[in-house]
Amino acid sequence: MPDHFIIQLIGLENKNIQLLDYSIENHICHIHIQLKRKKHACPSCKTRTDRIKDYRTHTFQHLKVAEKRVYVHYRKRRYACSCGKSFDEKNQGLVARYQRFSTSWHQAALFHSISAPSFTYTARTFGTTAPKIMRLFDARTEAFSTPPVALPKVIAIDEFKGDTDKGKFQLIIADPMTRRPKTIQRYLRERGHQVEMVIMDLSSTFKNAVQQALDKPVIIADSFHFSRYIYWALNKVRVRVQQRFSEKDRKHGKRIQKLLFKRSHKLDTAQKSIIRRYLSLHPDLQTAYTIKEAYQAWFDANKAQERRDVRQSLHDFYQLVQDKQLPEFIKAIGTFRRWETEIINAFIYPHLSNGFVEGINNRTKVIKRTSYGYQNFSRFRAKILAQHFIKNFDISVG
Repeated sequence: MPDHFIIQLIGLENKNIQLLDYSIENHICHIHIQLKRKKHACPSCKTRTDRIKDYRTHTFQHLKVAEKRVYVHYRKRRYACSCGKSFDEKNQGLVARYQRFSTSWHQAALFHSISAPSFTYTARTFGTTAPKIMRLFDARTEAFSTPPVALPKVIAIDEFKGDTDKGKFQLIIADPMTRRPKTIQRYLRERGHQVEMVIMDLSSTFKNAVQQALDKPVIIADSFHFSRYIYWALNKVRVRVQQRFSEKDRKHGKRIQKLLFKRSHKLDTAQKSIIRRYLSLHPDLQTAYTIKEAYQAWFDANKAQERRDVRQSLHDFYQLVQDKQLPEFIKAIGTFRRWETEIINAFIYPHLSNGFVEGINNRTKVIKRTSYGYQNFSRFRAKILAQHFIKNFDISVG
């Protein structure tokens, strides 16, 4: 096999590399190399010299080839300068001094550790230990641990259950450290001077923290989060009344839950027939469905309305709920009343939502679940940010 092909096969495409020998023993590939002799500048006096003092063998692990581990035995020259200084030759990024793994191996292991489900999985793939991978990850992702100097004008907030050494809950809001209100306030005071709008779910804790930390920001309630109170109320009515139904109708009620939530004009003929039959089983079901349809009509009609019209039509919806006297919906509009201004803001700025941060939250939960959790918050935070940073890159190393 030509020497240059072996060098290319293992990813060492440096033109100055000379192949001395190679062998395969017990599914391990051993490659013996050296660099071409050339003049190097003395680090002490800057004089260029190619006078050889001696050779030393630097053995390090490289990237796998055909699932075989590769060990490179690098015959490293030491040069002697006339000033009395001796020094190693420059290997152009082949391997760092004192390292037992090549530079390419470190790069590949780092990117794999970012996208892999766990550090243990990366360690097994690259033939090393989990602590080695964690040290590499911590050292190379340190930049992600530096908080931003300032937050943008519009931020979105959402929490997730992280269970790290910094607490049970963490928060996605640009990059705050924990879910605790005092931490949120401190973080926003330090970096939130440019923030004008905050999008959040209906969390009074976050709302109070934001109002105390920022200078009268516009708070926007995410439409998904306030709309689901209506759907929850409908489902609670279904659960309450179906206790009197036959076993067949109870099971049927569970299966058509999605149809109950769906807008009636989007149902086909068969689905409408199913809904009519189910609603006829109890008057409260029919009433609850009527309220849900009224809410959806209000929501769709007010996407392009002025603030005054949105508020008035919302109050009309409140009156409808009061007239129907279903306790589940009366409780739901109690939440709407407490968040009325923030809900109306959602229609003034219809292009803003928590959708993006919810997507980040979902991906974060997947990272946590596939890795069986993280005790170290800084490492968990770096993992989340690094994975989002490289997700759109087509990375090939080695």
